[in-house]
Amino acid sequence: MSVVDHPAPQHEIRERFGFWRRSYAMLIKEFIQLRRDRVSFAMIVMLPVMQLMLFGYAINTTPHNLPSAVLLQEDSDLARSILKALENTAYFRFLYEVHDVEDFDNLLKSGKVLFGVEIPRGFERAVRRGDKPALLVAADATDPVAASSAIGSLGMVVQTALKHDLYIGDPPEMPFEIRAHARYNPAAASSLNIVPGLVGTILTMTMLIFTALSVTREVERGTMESLLSMPIKPVEVMFGKIVPYVLVGFVQAFLIIGIGVGLFGVPVLGNLFLLALLSTLFITTNLSIGYTISTLVQNQLQAMQMSMMFFLPSILLSGFMFPFAGMPAWAQYVGEALPLTHYLRIVRAIMLKGATMQNLRFDTLALAALMLLAMTIAVTRFRRTLD
Repeated sequence: MSVVDHPAPQHEIRERFGFWRRSYAMLIKEFIQLRRDRVSFAMIVMLPVMQLMLFGYAINTTPHNLPSAVLLQEDSDLARSILKALENTAYFRFLYEVHDVEDFDNLLKSGKVLFGVEIPRGFERAVRRGDKPALLVAADATDPVAASSAIGSLGMVVQTALKHDLYIGDPPEMPFEIRAHARYNPAAASSLNIVPGLVGTILTMTMLIFTALSVTREVERGTMESLLSMPIKPVEVMFGKIVPYVLVGFVQAFLIIGIGVGLFGVPVLGNLFLLALLSTLFITTNLSIGYTISTLVQNQLQAMQMSMMFFLPSILLSGFMFPFAGMPAWAQYVGEALPLTHYLRIVRAIMLKGATMQNLRFDTLALAALMLLAMTIAVTRFRRTLD
């Protein structure tokens, strides 16, 4: 007895074709929705392009031409040869020449230079007499990655500097020694670099997202209309939105610094009140930027996406993950426009160097200017949104 295969019923054939037709319609709908969502479309295109450009052109783990200063206590041919030999290593770029120890220390403490070379008085005469004097190279080791490669290149300086000054060819023995002193982080502990940086990085991420979402949440829930119907000005709305998150930022900074000191032994050598004051400036700047983002987007998803678009270059170009001095000039210009760049210098200088306001004037003024610019844009955009 044979089994005869019956053709599929008509309704099953219609159901199969209906599945593909409905799926195709849903696919077209999603593409149309994606095209209308300009922020998401920009994320799809810009995020990989931005990462490729930053990692390909801006990031350099072996930085060269690092800003340096020289404490020149004698102006001799040998001293100039040593400086030239240091520059020829491609790690040092001498921007300042000072003649006072206090100015020398202030340049390192303020972060204007990463290296300082001290050539003592009577150095050439001591070399010619065979006294083997010492040449001091002070390094700002708050960023161990930037300092380690340059310190490792000092061994070839002696032969290069003396090849044409005292000897023909290599000297028979080392006529002087180079003493490298890693200041502020002698053990090159990475935790001393990372923990202060995490304060700024975490504050940037959370402050941006919290503020950007708080305003768009009001719009999505429909409570913004009732809020605007009240006798309240845009500046007052902005102030009320920002102040609670300033307190949240203080709690986060206190937790990070407390854990860093307790578990990782990170010192706090500077004034805590100064750190709190400048942290307030940094937190307010990021909250203003987050508020501006909230006036540009239409929903919470777009607010999150734009926050990440701002956070990505901040973390890559600020000096948190990679040495700032090793980046090309255009990347450093972009980095100087980011609040995180200036705050990282401030928090590391206060905690690890014991820096004062005098040492931090440039970064404080830059952070204040960015805050005023961000607040002006935020208030202007919010007023336009109301209109």
